[in-house]
Amino acid sequence: MAFVITGACTDLQDRSCLEECPVDCIYEGDRKMYINPIECIDCGACEQVCPVGAAINQVKVAGTEDEVHIVDNAAFFETVLPGRDAPLGTPGGASRLGRIGTDTPLVTQAG
Repeated sequence: MAFVITGACTDLQDRSCLEECPVDCIYEGDRKMYINPIECIDCGACEQVCPVGAAINQVKVAGTEDEVHIVDNAAFFETVLPGRDAPLGTPGGASRLGRIGTDTPLVTQAG
């Protein structure tokens, strides 16, 4: 099971998780960070450094109000985001792409 980043990260992108992730699977949207569920190795490094507790194992999120973020994190990679021509897919590392600069509809519409 991969880790996900919940809504607690929205507009509070600390970026500590980016520095700590050993596989570079955390991508930066406009208002929130996203973990690629295929690239994540489930090490928990992001959870340990997140100052707002937004990085959580999917197992712990399932069945809670934050469960929607499991699907949302995957959607960031699997759907065509606003301003892009194709889905991100599994690029093999966030640092090569840099800041993506757009978000999923769930985050874009969040207050």
